[in-house]
Amino acid sequence: MANRNIILLHLLESDTYEFYGSPASLYDRHEAKELLIAQTSLNNHFSKMAAQGKDLVYRNDYCEIRKGCIYVKPTTRGRKKETI
Repeated sequence: MANRNIILLHLLESDTYEFYGSPASLYDRHEAKELLIAQTSLNNHFSKMAAQGKDLVYRNDYCEIRKGCIYVKPTTRGRKKETI
């Protein structure tokens, strides 16, 4: 099985959830002022939490951002068949 990173954004005020494939895609849709944290600061926070073996979670008064893995079935799409 293959796994991919996933970013979960929980907007506390509206109680909505949004899913992203990377922190960069999160910041394509939301500004740092809106989330109250810059992209580089969020990446540094996740790096420190991973090094300490803790859950990859960032919380503030406005939102909660989690980083995790989603497991996907490997595909053979686009691969050429081997010739014998």
